[in-house]
Amino acid sequence: MILFVRFLPEPALEVVGVEAALPALLALAEDISPVVQALPPDAALVDVRGAERYFGRDAAQLASLLRVRALAHRGVDCVIGVGPTPMLARMAARDASPGTTLVVTEEESAAYLAGKPVTALDGVGRATARTLCAYGLDSVGRLAAAPLAVIQRILGARAGREVWERARGIDRTAVVPNALSRSMGAERAFGFDELDQSEHRRALLSLAEELGARMRGERQVCTSLTLTVRYADRSTTTRTRTLREPTAHSAALAGAAYALHEGLGLQRARVRGLSLRAEGLTEAERAARQLMFDPADERARRLEEVADRARAKFGPRAIVPGSLAA
Repeated sequence: MILFVRFLPEPALEVVGVEAALPALLALAEDISPVVQALPPDAALVDVRGAERYFGRDAAQLASLLRVRALAHRGVDCVIGVGPTPMLARMAARDASPGTTLVVTEEESAAYLAGKPVTALDGVGRATARTLCAYGLDSVGRLAAAPLAVIQRILGARAGREVWERARGIDRTAVVPNALSRSMGAERAFGFDELDQSEHRRALLSLAEELGARMRGERQVCTSLTLTVRYADRSTTTRTRTLREPTAHSAALAGAAYALHEGLGLQRARVRGLSLRAEGLTEAERAARQLMFDPADERARRLEEVADRARAKFGPRAIVPGSLAA
């Protein structure tokens, strides 16, 4: 069986999230099973099929053990879905209440899936759902009962087969231990409702500098940037922008973050926290960069390399932008 674990922050930590504690939480899961796949910022997949035999406990009991360990060691509760495949485990976790475990066995999977809307399936977005609903295939049960050839005619050969198989509970993905993270994030919380736009920009610059340094340290670049704004009433707004080219250059990240922020029109918003997530991570060696005849850009990148070496030797605060030094 597979566990999908989403870690839940305490109310006092709601703005900053649990991403900083995720490595320690994954270590707790690895004490139960070595097959753990991190899903930043706050989740993980755990394959416990071998652990069930080793510990002589079923998946639900192992899930309870993991929850107790996370609460005892890190003060973090979690919601856990258990299923025979990663897809069913994720769906079970979405249906489970905070602090509980929902188990969907292989025998129950067909009945569990049948009544769900097609949008509940992985890989079925709004456009695909509209197409399927136009043919009366608005539930997973109806989709699974339809002939494969019909679904392939509607969605195409490859997409049709994938969606039809998922409707029948077939998920060919596997839990990949230590898989390369496809995203990384950073967050800043304000101590009070912050209306000052200059403070917002200062926080965004700090976030961009942190993400850029982390990506360069791991020799990665990102293809898109996501900004999440959390307000005083705990509601959030999220916007994503695809970058002109894959990059880990802090100035480019900061520029994209400023543009996302300005597009929200937050002149009178009471903001309690900002988070920035670099998505679509890939190896820097495989990414192409547009050459520029701008000496200022080349100078900035060379200074960035020097600053990275200084931070690696003397600490992350050894060199910071002037606007963040105060």
